[in-house]
Amino acid sequence: MKTTAVRIHGVRDLRMDTFELPEIREDEILARIVTDSLCLSTYKVAQKGSAHKKLPENLEENPVIMGHEFCGVIEKVGEKWKDKYQPGDKFVAQPNLGRADTFSLGYSFPYVGGESTYSVIMNEAIEKGCLLPYKGDTFFEGAMAEPLSCVIAGFKANFHLRDRNDYDYVMGIREGGNMAIIGGTGPMGSLAIDLAVHGERRPGLLVVAGRNEEKLNRLRKLYPEEEAGKNGVRLVYYNTSGQEDFSPAMRQYTDGKGFDDVFVMVADEKVVNQSEKLLGWDGCLNFFAGPIDAGFTAPVNFYNIHYNATHYVGTSGSNTQDMIDAVKLIENKTVSVGKIATHVMGLDAVCDTVLQLPSIPGGKKICYSGKSYPLTAVDAFGEKCGQFEKELAAIMDKNGGVWSLEAERYFLENATDIQ
Repeated sequence: MKTTAVRIHGVRDLRMDTFELPEIREDEILARIVTDSLCLSTYKVAQKGSAHKKLPENLEENPVIMGHEFCGVIEKVGEKWKDKYQPGDKFVAQPNLGRADTFSLGYSFPYVGGESTYSVIMNEAIEKGCLLPYKGDTFFEGAMAEPLSCVIAGFKANFHLRDRNDYDYVMGIREGGNMAIIGGTGPMGSLAIDLAVHGERRPGLLVVAGRNEEKLNRLRKLYPEEEAGKNGVRLVYYNTSGQEDFSPAMRQYTDGKGFDDVFVMVADEKVVNQSEKLLGWDGCLNFFAGPIDAGFTAPVNFYNIHYNATHYVGTSGSNTQDMIDAVKLIENKTVSVGKIATHVMGLDAVCDTVLQLPSIPGGKKICYSGKSYPLTAVDAFGEKCGQFEKELAAIMDKNGGVWSLEAERYFLENATDIQ
């Protein structure tokens, strides 16, 4: 059967192609992709082409499908997997295969990726548990299980001494401790706030730093300080704009003790350097941002490493257990990932959107892979004249301005199918 997909053919060369998929083998599954959540990682991939470590050589002759944050429906099951999967089952994909070459779903293969109408899920991915059952209400939230799982992985990767006079480390953020999220006004920062406030292990103090007051105000609306307080978290939003060094003022929120956990979501040398100054004794800095530059460096304070037991970690992606945890949090509505879906589009808008992603404001951009529709902010439907948009605007108003199950159902039922 044919699929239509966004494929990368080279540096900044993304194309929407229609081509024939191979018939599935007895150990494969055919899937219909409903949603893909666009990730800045795909923008980085587009800038580097085959030079990116997750992309194969010879893209010109062998393009691969993009999109690694996807959710869909199983269409056809090979004989090997008929006892485990059934046509009609919803799923989310864990793109990370755990391979030494780092090849992953939605980055590296010709027949599977979220920016497609149909994909063939290969045996390797199924055997490794990367095709996860999903019972959530919406497809768009399922597509955001992968970014949520990355935040979960980051929270798990931090570590602290159990006792000052021992060498036994406890994995995870310090419960009841001081946490800072630097550059936390983007989609991943939003998910980190939500997880810190509603997850099982919570800080006592959470300071979210950014330099754009409009973005900080949006976060205040989505994640109010009062709600955090009810969950035992003192939440502070802090504007760093105009400050040569934000660390002294931010440390004052901790009474000078410093932070136990600092998440850095900006790949900037100056920001990393100032973030290190926030660490208290046994503080852990998680460099969460993924730099495009393979030579990116920042100064390391070895004095603090030696005398104050500070340490650094970095996480990229997640593992299958993290995805399972993310799916559970979404299904149980513990974390409200729908709050960060600020734009929707059809497959035909993906190429241009990916190449401009850093300059497009807002949170997550959701692609409905079987549909044709221009990139549109979910709060802008009322500005258009069509009946379709008027109906969506009314649905948005009814749901507090948040993209919802009702909005998704209307979109899927009424938007034009991709040709």
